[in-house]
Amino acid sequence: MVKRLLRETKEYTLSAVLTPVFMILEVAMEMIIPLLIADLVDKGVEAGNMSEIYRIGGYMLICAVIGLFGGVMGGVLGSKASAGLAKNLRNKMFENIQTFSFENIDKFSTAGLVTRLTTDVTNVQNAFIMILRMGFRAPVTVIVAMILSFKINARLASNFLIAMIIILVFMGFVMATTRKLFETLFRKYDDLNASVQENITGIRVVKAYVRETFEKTKFTSASQGIYKAATSAEKMIATTMPMMNFVVYVCIILISWFGAHFIVVDGTLTTGELVSLFSYCMNILMSLMFFAMIFIMITMSVASVKRIYEVLEEKTTITNGDNPIYEVPDGSIQFKDVVFGYNKTAERPVLDHVNLEIKSGETIGVLGGTGSAKSTLVSMISRLYDVDEGEVIVGGHNVKDYDVETIRNQVSVVLQNNVLFSGTIAENLRWGDKDATDEEVKRAAKLACADEFIEKFPDGYDTYIEQGGTNVSGGQRQRLCIARALLKKPRILILDDSTSAVDTATDASIRRAFREEIPNTTKLIIAQRISSVMDADRIIVMDDGKLNDFGTHDELMARNEIYREIFEQQTGAGSGDFDKTTEGGED
Repeated sequence: MVKRLLRETKEYTLSAVLTPVFMILEVAMEMIIPLLIADLVDKGVEAGNMSEIYRIGGYMLICAVIGLFGGVMGGVLGSKASAGLAKNLRNKMFENIQTFSFENIDKFSTAGLVTRLTTDVTNVQNAFIMILRMGFRAPVTVIVAMILSFKINARLASNFLIAMIIILVFMGFVMATTRKLFETLFRKYDDLNASVQENITGIRVVKAYVRETFEKTKFTSASQGIYKAATSAEKMIATTMPMMNFVVYVCIILISWFGAHFIVVDGTLTTGELVSLFSYCMNILMSLMFFAMIFIMITMSVASVKRIYEVLEEKTTITNGDNPIYEVPDGSIQFKDVVFGYNKTAERPVLDHVNLEIKSGETIGVLGGTGSAKSTLVSMISRLYDVDEGEVIVGGHNVKDYDVETIRNQVSVVLQNNVLFSGTIAENLRWGDKDATDEEVKRAAKLACADEFIEKFPDGYDTYIEQGGTNVSGGQRQRLCIARALLKKPRILILDDSTSAVDTATDASIRRAFREEIPNTTKLIIAQRISSVMDADRIIVMDDGKLNDFGTHDELMARNEIYREIFEQQTGAGSGDFDKTTEGGED
């Protein structure tokens, strides 16, 4: 996993490599300075030799400047490398998310993906810079300081070794204990983001039903979950610094006690050497403290690395074949014994052995109760999902044989959720065709009966649409989404309950425009209102994932109980006088 993530340093590899070099340069200068201090005390201060003091002091100044340069460069390059890694990770994750099929997206919640792109990447960024700077600086400091300390006095230096072992064992225990706590914490972040996202998205519903208190309670619960998980982890981490300070002070006391004995009684240690040992003691133990910080950052980032890796390595379930087809001949559709289920382990599929054939240019209505798999049926045509069994044939070829982009450009879908993006009306419509002319944009809007309200806006097609289309009505959003789909000039147009928010007269006008202006486009209209589909060439009746019937309005009225019941409930007409209603159905 780590190797996969490190590949994203890319153009920042040189900065990542040079950072440890400059940090080691800084360490080298820091290790030389205590030796110079020892000479300064022994040869300069105690001997009263000012020339030695000036000479050694000059060397110390040079070392300090070189160390400062190494530290600054290490900090600058490390920041550049870590920020670059974070940028590339976010870009790579977002690019991969764009390739996901609906099946892939179903595996990750929206809130979870947002957390991975933000909090998790930030954790990895912080851990990366810590490793680049302190991860190389700390061990080099410890090793060099230990060698020089043992060279000065092995018996005193052995205290450092014992202290280091104690700290490392303690840090290993903390890391092992907190790892699972941080994994839980990040899952809690997902819950919090989900709560916020759901609340903001549905804020109008929350206000309409006066559910602010309920939403506050739900948010507080998610926030409390983060608090508890974070507190449990922080309690363990909080013991790190007191433990480090305790070990440092004990070492200083031992060095002072035994060092004084070696100077005064044994004469085996000079005052300058004792001062150097104090410096190395602080260097060693401070480096171990940096190790502690690195361990904490790594502990936090382990869970984040795993979550980021999952997104980066997720492969879309919908891909091109070896020799994809780049042209859809016509809009004919055929389902051959199609079986599909969202949950592969479920007892029964969502679509159960569906067989049907639609001619190019036909207008097909799709009716059925809630949960009858109407939307799932049409999702198979543009490969939003792939069938588990059977085949979906479009234009005489299996949809899996087409280039994915080609089939989706030729099968235009207006989904139940009418999503508009921030930008002008014209910019939103050109999602269907970024190169569309103004005339083509206006024609598509006219076909969708959207021109009538667009032209009433002061800025017309340059009217700004807020994110999600919140500054236009539901019916206006639906018509704009239909116009956007029409700009693709598709072979097949699918309207998934996309006129539910418009009045019946506008609905009839839209259908009339489709019939007259795009007769060669195959049109599938999923609707709850029977008036929206009764004038279709043929009508599909779905029932519990199965194709219950398929025929014209007259045929279904004569033989299909489900269709006849829907008709009678919505029109109030008896089965014997449906002809009269049919004649006026379009208007």
